[in-house]
Amino acid sequence: MEFNAKQQLPGLLEWMHEQMEQCGGKTAVIGISGGKDSSVTAALAVAAYGREHVYGVLMPNGEQPDIDYSQDLVEFLHIPHSVINIHDAVEGVRSQMEQVGLTPSRTTMVNLPSRIRMATLYAVAQTLPGGIVINTSNLSEDWVGYCTIYGDSAGAFSPLGMYTTEEVIALGRVLGLPEKFVVKPPSDGLTGLTDEDNLGFTYQAVNRYIRTGVCDEDTRQKIDHKHRTSRFKFETIPVYHNGLPMVIEDGTDFYK
Repeated sequence: MEFNAKQQLPGLLEWMHEQMEQCGGKTAVIGISGGKDSSVTAALAVAAYGREHVYGVLMPNGEQPDIDYSQDLVEFLHIPHSVINIHDAVEGVRSQMEQVGLTPSRTTMVNLPSRIRMATLYAVAQTLPGGIVINTSNLSEDWVGYCTIYGDSAGAFSPLGMYTTEEVIALGRVLGLPEKFVVKPPSDGLTGLTDEDNLGFTYQAVNRYIRTGVCDEDTRQKIDHKHRTSRFKFETIPVYHNGLPMVIEDGTDFYK
């Protein structure tokens, strides 16, 4: 079935309204990387809430060569924003680890900036009136676990969480975003490699597998393995059920 971004928008925007109301929020707080996901999420938030209720946070880690994309995006959308450089925070943690004899691994240094960015977003959100952090991840990334738990996987709700990379691009175009904001290849921000370089397969292959089930055997095994081993990133934290009585109800299954 062909994806129709224009038909998707009304339902998606209504859902975003409902989610914000349930959170008791007034301002969507979004980390702006300059890539398609944060760009499209910000554009959706403007369409759903009005630009005066959207706040963008640019969070370079020291010198960021592509920071102009982020700056251009917030200017194009005319949304309030700020630039908070996370370099000192990242280096502070790294240096303190080394002082106690812990040498951060490559994985540590790839994921640490993402977690500090999310902590920064929550700090901003809790400083603004009714600030709510909006997740910017898409289905393709989430399916293979290409995200940082308690980093870019976090947020109050995820508008793009059930859309593939190709569908996110289509939504961005319908929302009127310039092409440079929807076609920029995502990278890990450390090695200069793209997400697809790191994964070992293309998002196009993931997308086709998700929507049609069609995939070559070697790639299918890689995708299935990454999917299975990353589900913990998206599950509610397990809680030991001790059998002690609870006489009140909270309307969820979390305590059952």
